[in-house]
Amino acid sequence: MPASLPRTANPATDFSLDFLAQLVQRGITDLVVCPGSRSQALSLVAAELERVGAVRLHVRIDERSAGFFALGLAAETGRAVPVITTSGTAVANLLPAMLEAFHATVPLVAVTADRPEELLGIGANQATTQPGIFGPNVPHDAVQAPVGAADEASLAERLAMRAAATRGPLHLNLAFRDPLSVAVPELDAWAAGVATLAPADRVAADQGRAAPGQDEPPASGAETLDIEAAEWPRTLVIAGAAAGPEAEKVAHDGGWPLIAEATSGSRYGRNLVLAYRQLLGATSPRPDLRDAIERVLVFGHPTLSREIPQLIARDDVHAVVVGPTGGEPYNPGHAVAAHVDAVRVHPVPTADAHARTESRAWLREWVLASRELMEADAEQTPAPDIEASRSSDTAVRGRFAKQELAVARTKVDRRMLAEAVWSATWPHDRLVLGASTLIRSLDAQVAGKPIRVHANRGLAGIDGTIATTLGVAVGSQLGGPVSAQGGVTRALIGDLTLLHDASSLLIGQGGEWAPRVQLIVGNDGGGTIFDDLEVARTAAAEAHTRVLYTPTRVDLEALATAYGWSYCRAETRADLQGALVSREHERILIEVPLSRG
Repeated sequence: MPASLPRTANPATDFSLDFLAQLVQRGITDLVVCPGSRSQALSLVAAELERVGAVRLHVRIDERSAGFFALGLAAETGRAVPVITTSGTAVANLLPAMLEAFHATVPLVAVTADRPEELLGIGANQATTQPGIFGPNVPHDAVQAPVGAADEASLAERLAMRAAATRGPLHLNLAFRDPLSVAVPELDAWAAGVATLAPADRVAADQGRAAPGQDEPPASGAETLDIEAAEWPRTLVIAGAAAGPEAEKVAHDGGWPLIAEATSGSRYGRNLVLAYRQLLGATSPRPDLRDAIERVLVFGHPTLSREIPQLIARDDVHAVVVGPTGGEPYNPGHAVAAHVDAVRVHPVPTADAHARTESRAWLREWVLASRELMEADAEQTPAPDIEASRSSDTAVRGRFAKQELAVARTKVDRRMLAEAVWSATWPHDRLVLGASTLIRSLDAQVAGKPIRVHANRGLAGIDGTIATTLGVAVGSQLGGPVSAQGGVTRALIGDLTLLHDASSLLIGQGGEWAPRVQLIVGNDGGGTIFDDLEVARTAAAEAHTRVLYTPTRVDLEALATAYGWSYCRAETRADLQGALVSREHERILIEVPLSRG
């Protein structure tokens, strides 16, 4: 058992000791801290916990960036990550990350310091109404300033238990009264006991809790739908963001076509249908397949096309949503017939020859139709003539060299960029996709591969994408439930996404460990995603450019250098491929110029 915590007779420090020590004992491994006066006791205790090796401490000067960093860390590891801030606008800056955490069901804990009750409502400095500041969807607990009472240790324990167990966002608002801190006593003796402590809840947090996208058994009392695949012959399985491998397994067991978005964690397997937009769209080359769909099983939160919600909303389609879809139930057109926690598929019996033939035909038609469309739309890069490279004729070898050089010097476009990033990424890596044109380009064309992909698709904003990427990188490379040690975290983002979160490039300060990251920035000079929306056809060109496309001119090399990142510019296929596989730089910004069209 750990030694008793030392006492200081300072209520703020003692409560912070009790609270943060209980978090550690319940499996919390990471704390994110932003500087501030009102929260100083929490921050100083966190620093002491870092010194004795009880937690990993991440210090950020920007609360908005800190929130998204913690979001990425929590999304990767599946463990709750507390963010400690001072009062006032510091708290408000966590709002975007807290909203994303709600809509994506990520365990992000805002631990915000506050003024005591006597300083509220009188115009005191940095004082506002903080409880409930994140809205009705984020549960909160407001605690009055500690006074050193005997029951306060129990209160701290209750708060820590709630924080460690949360599945989504949680706000703990802790008031503190002057004096705000004293010197924090050394915790070596206490930490030595914690290092050998393995209570059931700590083991569960460190080892047993599945990270998002991993298989997790249904909770006791969960509603499981039993399906006889022979009775569901014309079914599609749809996997949206964070669906995980269960969607692929269900499609395989049922013999059904699988539509899996790039962020689903299900984009692999022989049932995969890549050209789903074309096949489901109004101008589908196979309306017979599209119109024959009778049932759909939806996993995760689909966000990358209009065709999927339109399909689910059809009167002649029976839609069932399986498992969590974020903070709100997924229900396009209020047409979903049922929401269940899990499904159990009973494959078509071997003895039922007719049903097996029908099932195989349904799957085959979808897969072949998709393959034909993808092959017709594929980039036509000639395969290298290996024999010519070995020819004894110098003229033949010379022509081969010129052809290969021409291919290498091909200018990068969005298709090439998406395919190159996807091809360079493997299961020991992580890929983060920003909310821009590029995620849709990638989703529309890349082949299946079982890799871990993250994206803030809860609200699909561009906020904090760099910070989220860094959180994912730290969580994976330092050893989460699904380790990516030895891998690299890549982020494919647009230039506006980069500029929106440029301050998050400030990492590795104060001796803090920094991960291996590649930021691949497709720079088309503005927000080209708006060029594909209806507004581009109705608004005056000048107004559209001014307030939607919002052209930018920033020296990205200077920006990267200012924050201590390496930089390279990849204009050609050879430049890009070389940059993606290089391990020369720990953190690099790869700028890829793209045309607007």
